Amino acid sequence: MIDCSFRIFNQELLKKKFSNYVVGIDLGGTSTNIAVAGIEDNKPFLLFSLDFRTKELESLIPAIQEALTYSKSNYDIDVKIACVGAAGVVSDTNKYAELTNVEWNVSTEEIINNTDLESIFIINDFQAIGYGINLLDTNNSEDILIVRDNNISNIFSTKAVIGAGTGFGKSILHYDENTKAHIPISSEGGHSDFPSQNSFEIELIEHIKNKNSSSEPLYYEELLSGRGIENIYYFLKESGRFEETGYSNEIDASNEKSILISNYKLVDPLCKETFRLFTRFYGRCAKNFALDSLATGGIYIAGGIASKNKEIFMTSDFFEEFENSSQRRDILKEIPIYVILKYDVSLYGACFAAMCHSQKR
Repeated sequence: MIDCSFRIFNQELLKKKFSNYVVGIDLGGTSTNIAVAGIEDNKPFLLFSLDFRTKELESLIPAIQEALTYSKSNYDIDVKIACVGAAGVVSDTNKYAELTNVEWNVSTEEIINNTDLESIFIINDFQAIGYGINLLDTNNSEDILIVRDNNISNIFSTKAVIGAGTGFGKSILHYDENTKAHIPISSEGGHSDFPSQNSFEIELIEHIKNKNSSSEPLYYEELLSGRGIENIYYFLKESGRFEETGYSNEIDASNEKSILISNYKLVDPLCKETFRLFTRFYGRCAKNFALDSLATGGIYIAGGIASKNKEIFMTSDFFEEFENSSQRRDILKEIPIYVILKYDVSLYGACFAAMCHSQKR
């Protein structure tokens, strides 16, 4: 048996018999969560999940089979259809994923040949978040933080999601009449170029490129991620503008530098300035993506950094960047902005995608 933890989402629903069940898998660089959901009224209801540490897995196959066995032996639930939301590059056929921060990859053919599943497909992790947005309740403060909610959008309006974590991702969501839901489009937008606007930002970019021994353009992920927070912090530190403190000594000695920088952003001047810049760059990225996608249905900000530092999206630093447009400030001032707080949004999204796929079959 592989080491994992178990979560029950709803004890009462486990007693209920659903006409259909699906498996949703959230496969990240740190955690791999596998959930079983019952389908009712075109909506997945998460029943339970098995949560694994990704680095302790040598393949996704044993974890899937363990989840299927657990489902059958404990609740007499057979599941044959699954969707994987994977942090990596997914093939056009949705049958293979090259994972970004994991040494092994995912193949649907290998999974079907070695588990009890009959159908499985793979989507990008930000597509999984996008599918999950359909299940969020904007009236539930545990699901969503409403930064700005305007009534200009309708059910058909395009939405967009961005988010910083280990990496940085984006996805555009278009409304689909068949599923009556917003369907996300795959993207590698986190690797688009960062638009510098002044000599200070050019110095920051050159500092990071020199550190990485790179001559290539700097992309958003090098600033909007846990690694990006560290990049900004050490550029500022090496500028000589800030005195060393007990906080900076602790950060230097830590393996979780970005977390400590976040923790000390209200008490340490260097951490404070790091997060001020991080917030402005986040606002600029959100603005550009809102204009690219014309997301009048809202910009949704995802990822652990956002949910743990949600107050930064209420600041003037964020809004000054988000609305900084000489031509289209009128549109930007009306676009709704939300921060996703629901931890399992990707797991819900993978289950929702599996449900949509099963209906097509």
